[in-house]
Amino acid sequence: MAAPEAWRARSCWFCEVAAATTMEATSREAAPAKSSASGPSAPPALFELCGRAVSAHMGVLESGVWALPGPILQSILPLLNIYYLERIEETALKKGLSTQAIWRRLWDELMKTRPSSLESVTCWRAKFMEAFFSHVLRGTIDVSSDRRLCDQRFSPLLHSSRHVRQLTICNMLQGATELVAEPNRRVLETLASSLHTLKFRHLLFSDVAAQQSLRQLLHQLIHHGAVSQVSLYSWPVPESALFILILTMSAGFWQPGPGGPPCRLCGEASRGRAPSRDEGSLLLGSRRPRRDAAERCAAALMASRRKSEAKQTARAAPATRVTRRSTQESLIAGGTDPKRDLHPPATSYEAPGTKRPPSAPATTSSASASSSTSSSKRAPASSAPQPKPLKRFKRAAGKKGARTRQGSGAESEDLYDFVFIVAGEKEDGEEMEIGEVACGALDGSDPSCLGLPALEASQRFRSISTLELFTVPLSTEAALTLCHLLSSWVSLESLTLSYNGLGSNIFRLLDSLRALSGQAGCRLRALHLSDLFSPLPILELTRAIVRALPLLRVLSIRVDHPSQRDNPAVPGNAGPPSHIIGDEEIPGEALCVCVCMCSHKCAENCLEQLEMGFPRGAQPAPLLCSVLKASGSLQQLSLDSATFASPQDFGLVLQTLKEYNLALKRLSFHDMNLADCQSEVLFLLQNLTLQEITFSFCRLFEKRPAQFLPEMVAAMKGNSTLKGLRLPGNRLGNAGLLALADVFSEDSSSSLCQLDISSNCIKPDGLLEFAKRLERWGRGAFGHLRLFQNWLDQDAVTAREAIRRLRATCHVVSDSWDSSQAFADYVSTM
Repeated sequence: MAAPEAWRARSCWFCEVAAATTMEATSREAAPAKSSASGPSAPPALFELCGRAVSAHMGVLESGVWALPGPILQSILPLLNIYYLERIEETALKKGLSTQAIWRRLWDELMKTRPSSLESVTCWRAKFMEAFFSHVLRGTIDVSSDRRLCDQRFSPLLHSSRHVRQLTICNMLQGATELVAEPNRRVLETLASSLHTLKFRHLLFSDVAAQQSLRQLLHQLIHHGAVSQVSLYSWPVPESALFILILTMSAGFWQPGPGGPPCRLCGEASRGRAPSRDEGSLLLGSRRPRRDAAERCAAALMASRRKSEAKQTARAAPATRVTRRSTQESLIAGGTDPKRDLHPPATSYEAPGTKRPPSAPATTSSASASSSTSSSKRAPASSAPQPKPLKRFKRAAGKKGARTRQGSGAESEDLYDFVFIVAGEKEDGEEMEIGEVACGALDGSDPSCLGLPALEASQRFRSISTLELFTVPLSTEAALTLCHLLSSWVSLESLTLSYNGLGSNIFRLLDSLRALSGQAGCRLRALHLSDLFSPLPILELTRAIVRALPLLRVLSIRVDHPSQRDNPAVPGNAGPPSHIIGDEEIPGEALCVCVCMCSHKCAENCLEQLEMGFPRGAQPAPLLCSVLKASGSLQQLSLDSATFASPQDFGLVLQTLKEYNLALKRLSFHDMNLADCQSEVLFLLQNLTLQEITFSFCRLFEKRPAQFLPEMVAAMKGNSTLKGLRLPGNRLGNAGLLALADVFSEDSSSSLCQLDISSNCIKPDGLLEFAKRLERWGRGAFGHLRLFQNWLDQDAVTAREAIRRLRATCHVVSDSWDSSQAFADYVSTM
């Protein structure tokens, strides 16, 4: 009797509290109704009035509301603002109540965006509060515009910060200054314990103050926090100082900026420590981004050509000269801010206060053809082989089509998309010859020559475990910084470099990965590498990577366009790598390392997952087989756009998989023409170790479908280990689908439980007949059936009936796709 009496007592308390404020609430609701043009509306229910009154006075009644019975509390929850709704979550769960539907409605009404169809939202409260935090931080939402967001007793940033797992910083580093401000100290402390992923998108050039704020933010979130992943997206023109700051802080290195406040968490030892000159110049850098030597040479070459065409003169010039003042004038004339885009000459790369050695003069007045040679002779000796100095560019002499040495034209265009036009005039004695600029920037492989950090002079803190760079072009300076940090980044577990324009810097990357692998405690186990071009063929690059990182578990590599060495028919493309590839010069030390890696057979490795995206052109099957033979632990293999010279080569690869990769469970082929490899496909379907096979857009049934389909079904009926088969984009059609239905017949020993037949020109009547055959054979539920992008909209009634029948035997995933988009496929299959 105690429980019912307590329930009644709480109910009476609720009614008494509500009655005390009902009169006020009623007057507020009735006033608009009297002035309404459409006449008075129905008065709200008494319970709703009571609930609104309680919600408006939660600051006084909160503890009493938490003790209300479940049925009453359930009706009050939708009336609370987001702060009390978040606070009452734990109590609601104890009473068997869920707030997910309320948070989902708040998302739809306030955020007004639809989550991605690929995203599976497990907690709408966390998703809403994380998005709410970002909107408030950027000032894109007005909390006073809605009573559900406004409450003077709570701080929106502080209240939502503990739900933030992922934070995105965009454009001009918006939000960084606000987070490190003193009023938001508790917000930053909360973020340090809750935030796991930090993303940068579409960054623009920033000032020194913004970089100083970002320095403090990264120090708090990474070095003293829980951030484990840093990702950079879509940064077409990276600012060197900002990019290097993010990299070094992510790697765990820290120096307080000049004039910045000391870190109260680092202790007294770090407060009185002044930053070293080398690292200070690296982290802060100049206020303007700097170009690498190749960009300066290309810019000067373009300037000389344009000036020659403007003057329409044929007389030769001894050398092209670059001046600071003329560069600024040309940038201003082209509508570009010189303070943003102008790079200082190579001689200004030194840290403040450093003395120039006598072997490296500040300026040169020699204009003879031997200036580059003499400068290389004056360079200090190094134990590593020195690359050849770049030749000085000269204007064309009477030849309109004269050009400099060209390698890969497409690669050059990609590398110099953001090169600005500069003038080449001599003024005020501030000039440098292009040969000297180039040689000065690329002379030697010592990282200190480009102002890279003195790692031993910095404090080492906690570092991240996952680094991702998506569409961030890396200059020579940025690539050297990354490689310099990678060589000792033992805490790094996953590295993603996607479309960064590495070019010949890939050799420096391989050298740093080899050095990292030799470090005690190296934890790098996943590498994702993709780019438009590569100086090495993709298979040789794969062999070099697994040789440098023998403990790697996951390797994903993709090259969109073939390198020069992918085409042995072109003279000079075959053979070992040389010092010059295309228009880029390879460091001698890195070249020697790479030649050593590629000249031996593929090393034994620990790869468990290998994904390869190939450029156009036939791939040498023996090289691929050597990689597979050395990967005895391989469990998952994916080949995208792979082309072989003959079906026999493809058969050789499959035979290698069967003999050497006994642990292989998942095999995927995408965008490969397997129309002539039907016998090899049958051989693969008879493999009793594979559990999942994918043939995605492989043109399987393009030739002899009437003969091949029965053979394929027979092979699958005898395979009891295959669990999943994915056949998207193979033009299976109704006839093929009905033939495939025989796999589930009574005399089949198949264990297939996942079938993907998306994008296969399937019509509703064929799908209905497929469902009837499954019902007739009495097979139980076999798992998942995917039907995306088929012609099911041609007869909606029949399609709904087919899907209804199929859902009795499997889980069906489909969509409302407009089949009129597939007119070309329809014509080709008529």
